[in-house]
Amino acid sequence: RIENATNRQVTYSKRRTGIMKKARELTVLCDAQVAIIMFSSTGKYHEFCSPATDIKGIFDRYQQAIGSSLWVEQYENMQRTLSHLKDINRNLRTEIRQRMGEDLDGLEFEELRGLEQNVDAALKEVRQRKYHVISTQTETYKKKVKHSQEACRNLQQELGMREDPAFGFVDNTGGAFDGGAAADMYAFRVVPSQPNLHGM
Repeated sequence: RIENATNRQVTYSKRRTGIMKKARELTVLCDAQVAIIMFSSTGKYHEFCSPATDIKGIFDRYQQAIGSSLWVEQYENMQRTLSHLKDINRNLRTEIRQRMGEDLDGLEFEELRGLEQNVDAALKEVRQRKYHVISTQTETYKKKVKHSQEACRNLQQELGMREDPAFGFVDNTGGAFDGGAAADMYAFRVVPSQPNLHGM
């Protein structure tokens, strides 16, 4: 093996070209059916096949010649994998139905107790998640309310500064309202320096 990666790749390229040339010569001069498949050390794919056929045709003839199928073992492995996945899917569907209270007739006491424990654990997780969501939403709403209150106070202050000097705001506390909202209520008053408005 050539240790230097660059030299190894250069040598592979040169030898590949030579092999492909020999394969074409066999096809033209000897009327042979040739198929070559190569993968470089970097995973790059190269192939050659005689013009009169294709790679699949060559493999089919090879399988007939040796009396064996190259795909039987692979097909059997795929069938075993498929059967295993079907079993897993069937078991999962059964477990889902049982957690919903269905298909319980065939379960023994220990299986029922285990199912009960699993359902209790799942219910606990759901409740914890629900309380977390409620807490998060509550904090978000509190922040929104606080922001709205600050914006309201800023608007009240700005409006008070822009009002005509003849009018002003007075705190409406001390009246019949004793709730939290009453403390933020204001009313107009007439400034005493305007005698023509005293009778209003």
